[in-house]
Amino acid sequence: MQEHEIRRGAVQMALAMLLSGTLGWFVLQSGQGVWNVVFARCVIGTLGLGLYSAWRLGSRSWGFTRISLLWCAAGGVALVGNWLLLFSAYRFCGMGLATVVYHTQPFWLVLLGRFWLGERLSARRALALLLAFAGLVLVVQPGRMGQGDMAGVGLALGAAVLYALATLISKRLPAAWLPSQVACVQTAVGVLLLWPLADLPALGHAGASWPYLAVIGLVHTVLMYILMYAAFRRLPTAWIGLLGFIYPLVALVVDDLAYGHALNAAQAAGVALIVIANVWGLQRQGALPAWRGRRMAG
Repeated sequence: MQEHEIRRGAVQMALAMLLSGTLGWFVLQSGQGVWNVVFARCVIGTLGLGLYSAWRLGSRSWGFTRISLLWCAAGGVALVGNWLLLFSAYRFCGMGLATVVYHTQPFWLVLLGRFWLGERLSARRALALLLAFAGLVLVVQPGRMGQGDMAGVGLALGAAVLYALATLISKRLPAAWLPSQVACVQTAVGVLLLWPLADLPALGHAGASWPYLAVIGLVHTVLMYILMYAAFRRLPTAWIGLLGFIYPLVALVVDDLAYGHALNAAQAAGVALIVIANVWGLQRQGALPAWRGRRMAG
């Protein structure tokens, strides 16, 4: 792989993760309920990703079949559920802590790959999982957290599991599909699922919320997704994993600056353990299961 391609991919990945780290602030500042935020994200994302996919494909067919479309829709249910849980977690335990807990996704991906797909779990990966669990305990500190914080942590863990599930489902999709095609279908599924649940009158009269919602849809969904998948094509797996940690670190800084939510020393040590476990235990052993189909994190 040419060096300038890796540099270009690294810049694209870093930008995507910087954007991801600010997502929680826009969600909270929008002042809208979680159902409305995710619904607006899906509507704007479907339009933007659909136009981008149509431009990329030109006169070519989208290539959907009944079975592949059903698998894609199933991934969409998991993806939208992941967003609903993660955005809810922000309101309970803060965007920084929720994002750190959410970033245990690679380990859930390994576990699901082991028990669902029968993929081998090496001793090194098993040790990394234990190390990451110890880091998670330090971050969460169950005995010192209130019920609201613990609820947020539970929601973030649920979001991470759904993210991993959406990633594994993507293994069933044709490799020839554009990532933006997959995302367009999945956000369209979100529109259909959330239409009856969203508070449409509140959205219609939420003039002050729309700048935040527009950024979430256009920047944190369409632009971020395009940048991230462009980076995936250019970077080795280890680079993807390492640069991915920009996301929770930015979220922690933004949460501290905007809301005064700083981690204590034990929690910071827990974050370090999760990072070490990921880099040492997973990234140096080749690609994680279904990296080729990885979804949007935030």
